[in-house]
Amino acid sequence: MRIRVDSIGCRLNIGEMDALARRFAGSGHRMVGPGELADLVVFNTCAVTHVASRKSRKVTRQIRRALPDVKLVVTGCYADLSPAETSSLGVDLVVSNLDKDRLHEILEEKGLITPADPIPASDVDHLGAVAGTRTRAFLKVQDGCDNRCTFCIVTVARGDSRSRPIEDLVREVRTLVDSGTREVVLTGVHLGSFGHDKGRPYGLEELVEGLLKKTSLSRLRLSSLEPWDLRPELFDLWSDSRLQPHLHLPLQSGCDATLARMARHTSQKDFSALLDAARARIPDLAISTDLIVGFPNECDAEFEESIGFVREMSFSRLHVFRYSRREGTAAASMDGQVSEQAIADRSARMHELGADLEERYRHDFIGRRMDVLWETEEQFGDDLRWSGLTGNYLRVLTETAPEVDLSNQVTPTKLRGRLPGALYGHTDHSRPPSFEHGDLTMEGNYRS
Repeated sequence: MRIRVDSIGCRLNIGEMDALARRFAGSGHRMVGPGELADLVVFNTCAVTHVASRKSRKVTRQIRRALPDVKLVVTGCYADLSPAETSSLGVDLVVSNLDKDRLHEILEEKGLITPADPIPASDVDHLGAVAGTRTRAFLKVQDGCDNRCTFCIVTVARGDSRSRPIEDLVREVRTLVDSGTREVVLTGVHLGSFGHDKGRPYGLEELVEGLLKKTSLSRLRLSSLEPWDLRPELFDLWSDSRLQPHLHLPLQSGCDATLARMARHTSQKDFSALLDAARARIPDLAISTDLIVGFPNECDAEFEESIGFVREMSFSRLHVFRYSRREGTAAASMDGQVSEQAIADRSARMHELGADLEERYRHDFIGRRMDVLWETEEQFGDDLRWSGLTGNYLRVLTETAPEVDLSNQVTPTKLRGRLPGALYGHTDHSRPPSFEHGDLTMEGNYRS
């Protein structure tokens, strides 16, 4: 059968659909993309905010209108929280998050997919090319969350924390490596709790050590980690250069009083100490974070305290969210809901700070030579423009002759100048930049 998988939302959602696509392909089905003929579409929804829920409904309707005769299966957090409404959008089957890991079997049981000839395990090249995982793969290692942050609906949709066996994850990473994947990103709803459900308080450390020791993976990256899950000893693992120097540590607020109302198990003191420990052990470390503005009862003084602490922490990037009231969460019934205008004003100020912090962090690396994993290319006049990431998550662009293929290559790259939201890099194959005048700010002579 011709099967298409789609997803919106977090990296975990992407990782789940990538894994499902690999399973479909391994079972002999043909994976197709948007615009191609399909017999079945699986759509993974999101509900982290009202905007995400609205987008989930919109995309579901769009798929149904564009493909009226295709079997449509919808899963994910929005489908889990609103199954009746999801069913009313013209879908053929709604699958809960708890059943998502066995979605392939469910589709066979329901007769929505027909058996096909399995692809031999040796044909790993085909499996690795599925769902765009050849360069970077998002690997789900854990699902659910035992914490109950008062603003979060995801814990309701995903259930309690549960971890996959390390042995299974090692095998999956080996398959990805054999298929050509250069970087794997470990994902989960509450990644730092990996192994806790199995009585292993340092399960994440065991997992990372196992993957580094038992696979030949080129680059390993961790996604979002709750700060209270981490002990300083974890950062010693970065002595292996394959573990990429980037941590995403959601703070949510820089004010202790707001953090307490959010039920976040951290404080300014603890968070600052954690960042100091990480930066002392991991060279060139990028630390990004999530922030919510306008949480109930966040007064002007609390916001000023929050933005001041964020500035002090010198993050490499901020992901700023306006508080979204979600029924089913403790915060939804709190008094002191903040006005939309105040939330908008605070969001604008936090975004402005984020842009400044990100530019400062990027600027510190101009003139450095760093490894870049090149991902995508586009035609730019007679040349190709390539885009890739350093280990510490700096976006880098370069230009080459059309016959040069940097795809999925890791190359030493001199970071030569600033671009909007990125840096310009020079490799042994690069040509002098032809960006429009004013787009590129070079530091020194290009050919140095």
